[in-house]
Amino acid sequence: MSAVPKDAAAIILLRQNTDPHNPEVFWVKRSDQLAFLGGFHAFPGGQIDATDAEADVRNSADAATAAMISGAARELFEELGVLVVQGGDAMTKGQRASLLDDLESGRMSWPALLKHYELYLDANDFTFVGRWVTPPFNARRFDTWFFLVNCPPKQEPYLTAGELQAGEWITASDAYERWMRDQVVAVPPTLHALRTLANGVSPDLVDRFLSLNHAHGEIARRITFRPNYICFPVRTPTRPPATHTCCYLIHTTQEIIVVDPGSPYEDEQQALADCIDDMIAEGRRVREIIITHLHPDHVGGVNALKAHLAGNVPVAAHRETAAALNDVHVDRFIGDGDVIVLEGEPPVRLVALHTPGHARGHLCFHDPDRGALLTGDNIVGVGSVLIDPPQGNMRDYLNSLERMRALPNLSVLFGGHGPAVAAPYRKIDEYISHRLERERNILEAVREGATDPKQIVAKVYTDVSPKAYSMAERAVLAHLEKLRDDGAVITDNDGLWLPG
Repeated sequence: MSAVPKDAAAIILLRQNTDPHNPEVFWVKRSDQLAFLGGFHAFPGGQIDATDAEADVRNSADAATAAMISGAARELFEELGVLVVQGGDAMTKGQRASLLDDLESGRMSWPALLKHYELYLDANDFTFVGRWVTPPFNARRFDTWFFLVNCPPKQEPYLTAGELQAGEWITASDAYERWMRDQVVAVPPTLHALRTLANGVSPDLVDRFLSLNHAHGEIARRITFRPNYICFPVRTPTRPPATHTCCYLIHTTQEIIVVDPGSPYEDEQQALADCIDDMIAEGRRVREIIITHLHPDHVGGVNALKAHLAGNVPVAAHRETAAALNDVHVDRFIGDGDVIVLEGEPPVRLVALHTPGHARGHLCFHDPDRGALLTGDNIVGVGSVLIDPPQGNMRDYLNSLERMRALPNLSVLFGGHGPAVAAPYRKIDEYISHRLERERNILEAVREGATDPKQIVAKVYTDVSPKAYSMAERAVLAHLEKLRDDGAVITDNDGLWLPG
């Protein structure tokens, strides 16, 4: 079941007295350590607090809008020190810093702070330009209202919170160009705002912001985190907390490669087919369908898509994946080091990596020119990865993680579930350290007398829900097999695990 979106608000802060044909906007880079969109470029904002609705907001059309404006203003103040209020023009930078300290220390709530200093919010200072909802493939979801705000005179944004790693004024066109050059990772509402502002500030600006259905809360199915890479999440019977599998449409002006059309559900298959048909209508052809590995949530829609394309598109996978599939015919084998080049502008070059561990025939695909890596189920953007013998092998998996860690200049990971990962090396390091810590704890549990996976899970997996214990036992078995091969544990005639 998908997570319920939480109310949130964000501010697109504009610099006053800049070129209206190419205005400057203040954008931020979120900290790599954040669980939600860590490393992404975005606009300041965050989740609405219950007390936001108590703030004094005047000239608002309704209470809901007032609460969103209050939350947006609070987040802007907390993150960038910019205070967009009436009655605050005479405040010095030091006075604003004192107010921020009152707020962050908890000495005063946001509504109480405004009241104490005789300040109030004016809804006319906040221009609503869209309401975007995080797609259900993410475990954390937000229903975010976006507001355009002019930065008050004599106030300069500065980073105040640990949630942000960087921030700068930049023209909308330069920001969008940086994204086009694969230098940043951003979500659709950020990209839409930059494209809209790059076309200038004019009387129809708000209409242009609101011209997309997605700006009115309609869920975006076609998600472009980076140029040439479309993520199209499809609902699948996958393992929780994931609810969707990410199908990727890698494309140029001429060709498309479809990676992991995994949904067995007709409505999802049709939605994906419609998206691909739109891309074909723009002059592209589907070159082939690629399978990263054999699991049902990655292959469930392969036959349906091939039939939709009149059977003319080959299916490609690793030889071991092909041998294990009964219902999907693989037309072409992909081996380690094979290079796939998509013709068109700009061309895309993918290097196949055989990365077993989660599955014997697992493939990843590296785009060295853009720093992108399709990781399949070896690294995912939501939840964790199950290593389940006999297809799963913990030693192979750790070796595959180390191989991915050694790739130079990675800037984004596209996993089989959840959003893109914009802090690749940090994520890979987390995966490696997590597995090694589990292994140490499992070995310690065996040395303390635990003799089977069930007993080990009870001792080691105290941080997971009992509902996940059966999967944890499979992961423990994978670790035990590696430890046995290392000589650290043995099994006796009764199948009990003992110290080596």
